Formats: sequence, structure tokens, C-alpha cells
Amino acid sequence: MSAPASPDPVELGSYLQTWADVLAQIIGEITGSAAICAVQSEPPSELPAAAESDLWIVAAGSGALRGEMSIRLSSAATVRLAQTLMNEPPSAAEVSGEHREAALELWRQVGGLATTALKSRWGELQFSFAASGAAPSWPASFSAWLRVGEESTAASLVEIQVSAALAAALRTETPSASEAEVQPASSPPPSAPSAPVAPLPPHDDRVNLDLLMDVELAVTLRFGSRRLLLREVLDLNTGSVVDLDRQVQEPIDMLLDGRVVARGEIIVLDGNYGLRVTEVAPAGNP
Repeated sequence: MSAPASPDPVELGSYLQTWADVLAQIIGEITGSAAICAVQSEPPSELPAAAESDLWIVAAGSGALRGEMSIRLSSAATVRLAQTLMNEPPSAAEVSGEHREAALELWRQVGGLATTALKSRWGELQFSFAASGAAPSWPASFSAWLRVGEESTAASLVEIQVSAALAAALRTETPSASEAEVQPASSPPPSAPSAPVAPLPPHDDRVNLDLLMDVELAVTLRFGSRRLLLREVLDLNTGSVVDLDRQVQEPIDMLLDGRVVARGEIIVLDGNYGLRVTEVAPAGNP
């Protein structure tokens, strides 16, 4: 049985280091002091075994990086990160639903900033975060650990698992001939045909494209973005104003599956908002 191709260590290292740097930045902004977050490729000796009380968070990537990344927090790590977000002093408290929600919100904030940081290297992408009560069903292509702070305790460790799909998306180099022959372990070996295969009819790109012309695609208009702390979100009420990171005169983005396909200016048509396209993104451009 052939093993799946291993992920590119350079690209994977850059990807994981970005998440570590962003996590340290978010924690530093919350606590008001410099924070450290290091990536480890070997399992730490103080790493606790998986338990039912663990918090599993799945980050699903779309756009330029498609695939999943799981984040495992022990109950101690969940409490520690939750206390950090809520500006509470560290204590050995029992993990609660409030701790889980706060830890998930912290990682959503990390994901928002990490998406922006990763975009410069891989292009337009998005991550959605959801809590899970168990480990993901997909096998991990690679595992790493983030150590928050300098202490060597279970509360400082975050386990990261990268799916094979995401590891493949991180590869920027064309695979060699030997790599191209490797098949995923879950794929059955090809069987020889029992009879000669008839040749395919001549390929007609236009005919195939016509079959897709009536497919409906959901597009999104992006006016701008803004990162908010959890306390700022909870303070929102009727009449609150949230400033975005885009000037009024700047064009609005039209996104398809997380990728910018056009830009333009907002207009009003029969009482509905519309977009007058002023720029179309080149084909294949993220």
C-alpha cells in the first residue's frame, strides 16, 4: 500500500508559523504584554492524551487553500485561553460551556487575522470555525503543536492536525514524476479493463461549457472588514457604528467562493442595491 505524498515542509512550516505568530499577537493585544507562541513538530513530553473533555475546533478552508485543519485543546488549555480572552487571572478551574465558547471565539479572531496574513502568499482564502465534540473523521496528513508562553504545561499546548487536502493545497511546486505515481492510501489500486476501451469522441470545450451556463453561483459583495474583540461585539446595540477598513471612494469587491472576480461602485436600482462593475479580475487571478 502506497503512502500519501508528504506535505512540502517549507510551505507547511510557513503556514503553521503564521498561525503561531497571529495567536501570539492576539494574546499580546488582549493582555497588553508581549506573548510567545512557538511551533513544535515533535510531540511534547507533557502532552496529555486525548480525552472526552477536550475541545476540538475544525477550521475549514475555502478559496486558495481548500481543506481542513483541526485544533485540539485539552480542558486545561481551553480554560487558559478562555481566561486570557476574558481578562481573568489564570486559575485551575473546571472547564465549562462558557470557557469553550470563549476559546472558540478566540480562535475565530485568530483565524480572521491569519487569513489576511496568509493571503499575501496564497491568495484569496477564508476559514470557517466550528466546535466539535470529537476528533475529525479524516486522517491527519501532518501534526504539530503550538506552545503558548514559555511554561512547559499541558495548559500551554495546542495540537494542530492538517488534512491531506489542505497539505496538498499548500504545495506550490509541481510534483516530480515519482510523486505523481503515488496514490492516496484510501484509493483502491486500478484494475485492468476486461475489454478494450472505445476511444472518446472529439473533445469540444464549447459544448462542455454550455452545459454549465445555467448553473447558479452565489456572489458576495465586500464593503470592507474590521476585527472586533469579544467585549466589543457584546457591547453592540441599536445605533452602534462600526468603522470598516475601506474608504468611501474605494471600489467594492465582488467575491465568488472567496475569490475577487470584479470590483465596482454601489448603485441603487428600483430600491435595490446593485454593483456597477468598473474592473474585472483577470482569469486565474486569486
